[in-house]
Amino acid sequence: MKTKVKELRLAAGMTQQQLANLVRVSSRTIISLEKEQYSPSLMLAYRLAQVFHTTVEDLCCLEENKRLEDEKYENL
Repeated sequence: MKTKVKELRLAAGMTQQQLANLVRVSSRTIISLEKEQYSPSLMLAYRLAQVFHTTVEDLCCLEENKRLEDEKYENL
């Protein structure tokens, strides 16, 4: 799943470890999120959104991810 975690983290001047500490996960989780290898739980997405003062929808690019998923299933 595409997210804005890396973009927002860099804009905030945070390391992956600092962000991980704030949202109570390992730095490996942040790395996986940034590489789009992991989709956050609802609670983790909410915590991240709070840290960056944004919405879960914006943080997780939900409109774009829904569109991409819809396109994938249209071709079946």
